[in-house]
Amino acid sequence: MSAEHQPTPPGVPAHAHRRSPSRIYTWLISGVAAVAGFGLVYANTVIGQVDDALTTSDNWGLVSNPPTPTGSNAPTGSPDPADANAGNALNILLMGSDARDGKNGKIGGKVAEGMRNDTTLIMHISADRSRVDLVSIPRDATVKTPTCKYFDGTTIKGSTGDFNVAFSNGGRHGDPAEAAACAINSVQNLTGLKIDHWAVVDFTGFEDMINAVGGVPMCVPERIVSKKAKLDLDAGPQVLNGKEALGLARMRTAEVGNVSGSDLQRIARTHQLLRQLSRVILSKNLLTDAGELTQFLKATASSLTMDTGLGSTKYMLGLAFSLRNIDPAAIRFYTVPWKLTDDYLDVIILKSAKTMWAELQADQPLTKVGNDSAGKAWDNVIDKSPAPLPTSSDVTESLLSECDI
Repeated sequence: MSAEHQPTPPGVPAHAHRRSPSRIYTWLISGVAAVAGFGLVYANTVIGQVDDALTTSDNWGLVSNPPTPTGSNAPTGSPDPADANAGNALNILLMGSDARDGKNGKIGGKVAEGMRNDTTLIMHISADRSRVDLVSIPRDATVKTPTCKYFDGTTIKGSTGDFNVAFSNGGRHGDPAEAAACAINSVQNLTGLKIDHWAVVDFTGFEDMINAVGGVPMCVPERIVSKKAKLDLDAGPQVLNGKEALGLARMRTAEVGNVSGSDLQRIARTHQLLRQLSRVILSKNLLTDAGELTQFLKATASSLTMDTGLGSTKYMLGLAFSLRNIDPAAIRFYTVPWKLTDDYLDVIILKSAKTMWAELQADQPLTKVGNDSAGKAWDNVIDKSPAPLPTSSDVTESLLSECDI
């Protein structure tokens, strides 16, 4: 039977389908790698090996203000891959799902049904491709949750509550595309931004991504022991594997270490992890090595769901190529301006966030940003601006040598 006539696999909704490895490039753009900018490799073997590995879904019919399709603005006649949205800024919503199905349940524990997005980032790519801003929205931020629509035509009424309720409501049927659509509506209502693309990654995908690049070098400021996160780290420079990196990113409690339980502190650690990961991938020129690229793409393919537009090989190659020369210092992580409620249980988004949203809408550098409430032990590590990329042939050793802990 030809690939074009394969039946829909069991458990995969008819609206969703497996697509080409182009969506791996989607993750490289939407996750961390492509935002760091790097060269591209044309390797037919890579494309063949990861073909049909990712799930995409056209869920824009569930979104109240879907993006308007645009034609290619890229110049013609060049042998290089063309950026179809050249001259246009882009907003990509990145969501980390805590779904506990299959291997994800073994990693996170089967403690809850459904799915929630513990991590949400708006990735803004500037029109001139010289700047990438990633803005986190805390899961406990109080927002107006919109009414969610499902593919079968049913709905669930919205309310006012924690930000991650939208993704949870949308994900009641176990479909990440429905969950993403509801989260997109919530983000667009909150910010006034139009989301152009989206991607969802689960626990397994995060672990596999870290392992595929040989781990991520981190400066851990203090001893960390967390039974719940299955984490035991000494202070100092070290390379974290996928399991350790995920544990550090997700950790809310610890028997040893300055871990407050705050989602805001968790955001700070996640930012540091992603910043270091982007520098590793950029330093290693991952996309110029067909062997390493193949391993990376295959490792992360099965744990991603995204929109069909972002999954176009032609589209993604062009976007990635347009970011190949970006300065690592121009990849910046932020948190929306916030304050805690008097009982310290919830997060209030400050009125100054309106300035942040307006600057993103105008494609301008951000001036209003929230602090990453990391706790004293983490502040000196988290708040450092990224140093220039290492010139040493041993990328990991160069990054670890930057630690002054």
